Amino acid sequence: MKISTKGRYGLTIMMALAKNYGEGPTSLKLIAKENNLSEHYLEQLVSPLRNAGLVKSIRGAYGGYILARKPSEITAGDVIRVLEGPISPVEVIEDEEPAKRDLWIKIRDAVKEVLDNTTIEDLANYEDEGDQEPYMFYI
Repeated sequence: MKISTKGRYGLTIMMALAKNYGEGPTSLKLIAKENNLSEHYLEQLVSPLRNAGLVKSIRGAYGGYILARKPSEITAGDVIRVLEGPISPVEVIEDEEPAKRDLWIKIRDAVKEVLDNTTIEDLANYEDEGDQEPYMFYI
C-alpha cells in the first residue's frame, strides 16, 4: 500500500490543527505557508475531512478550521481512510491463493494496527530526536 500526497498532506493538516487545538481556528493559508504546500491543494483535502466529521470550518475574518473532536480521539487511520480509501496492500485479497492471501491479510492487519493506534495527538506531540549525534562506525 502506498500512501499518496493526499494522505500525507491530510495528516499534516490534522497535526497543525491538533497543535492549535483549543486556541481557535487555523487557516489553511497558514498551514500551507508553514509546511511549504499548496493552499489550493489543502483546500481540496479539507473538504472530505469536513464531510467525514473530522474537522469543522469557522467562517469570518478570523475563521479557518478546527478539529471536530479531541486530537486524542482521531487516529491516523481515520484520516487515511477518508483520503485514501480502504487500507489494503492489494486490491482483492479473496482472489489470491491461500498462502499469499494470508500474507496480505497479515500485512493489512499490521498496517491497520499502527494507523488505528496512532492518534493525531501522538503525531502532533512527537519530538524528533534527530538532533542527537548519529552512531559512528569505524573499520
